[in-house]
Amino acid sequence: MKGPAMELQLDPLFQTITLVVLVLILVADLLIILKRPHIPAAKESTLWVVFYVTLALIFAGVLWIVAGGEVAGQFVAGWLTEYSLSIDNLFVFVLIMGQFAVPRRYQQEVLMVGIIIALILRGAFILVGATIIENFSPIFYLFGAFLVYTAIRQAFPGDDHDDDSQKENLIVRTLRRVLPMSDSYDGKKVITRVKGKKLFTPMIIVFVAIGVTDLLFAIDSIPAIFGITQSPFIVFTANLFALMGLRQLYFLLGDLLDRLKFLHYGIAFILAFIGVKLILHAMHVNELSFINDGEPIEWAPEISTWVSLAVIVVSMAVATIASLIAARREPASVDGPRDAAADVANEKGTPRTVEQPKGD
Repeated sequence: MKGPAMELQLDPLFQTITLVVLVLILVADLLIILKRPHIPAAKESTLWVVFYVTLALIFAGVLWIVAGGEVAGQFVAGWLTEYSLSIDNLFVFVLIMGQFAVPRRYQQEVLMVGIIIALILRGAFILVGATIIENFSPIFYLFGAFLVYTAIRQAFPGDDHDDDSQKENLIVRTLRRVLPMSDSYDGKKVITRVKGKKLFTPMIIVFVAIGVTDLLFAIDSIPAIFGITQSPFIVFTANLFALMGLRQLYFLLGDLLDRLKFLHYGIAFILAFIGVKLILHAMHVNELSFINDGEPIEWAPEISTWVSLAVIVVSMAVATIASLIAARREPASVDGPRDAAADVANEKGTPRTVEQPKGD
């Protein structure tokens, strides 16, 4: 059985044109980086972030005109959810850049590769998720339980991820042993030549670490947005807009990331809320024979898109404001955003202790 959002019908031509335009914007962004690698100034980063946020809001307005307020609301709620999770992703990007001593002027290219990997992985997850939801509605129970578990893990990270962390660490170290590797970077190249011999540069390890991180975040983010809408088009465009401007946001936030100490609580609350929403939806369309004799549970409420949107906005606003107030009362961290990044890396089980390559 389909959820209400599965019944959304958008003109295929509109969907195709939208995706083509958005992909062209992303390609143009990539070409700009390749043509002029540099460290963006705060003003430049701010203008780009404002541009992409404005573009997302304009797209929401277009959806409102084309398909109505419900569809537009689902997009905005999904976009904000993915955007908040993408900011969480930035914490780990900070750590990876520091661990591998990536020269700052090449960090834009690394971030862009990370964004492309994330889009590919999330696109695949979206196709699989949409197919499963279409044919197996009880998956909402599993998605909901997984998000509640993830929320608890996000709010109370402990040392229970050490095994996962070592596993990812092993992947990185294995690549170092298996691949012929140079000791230093050669600009942004993945392959270099040393004394006539072709070698991989440490940049390949950085890309692998970024890819592993993207995979782990996609596992969390896709069930979360499917809790808001089951339209693959809305899910993908919300992810696309959330990832757009992420590299500029990385440079814009800078040390501010370290001040957002309560952000993970806001994200945890959002994930828990969406998890509960999914479980209630699963109960409302129940088809499992051992629950209520396979009949829908009528008393289970369906939480509206607008309630979801309000919860997401308020949660992030409270977490951000509380973080900034607390930061003003405490001395600045000596390590910058690394401490906060290490906490998120611990929660996600991403590589945390690696042998740094020699810088260039």
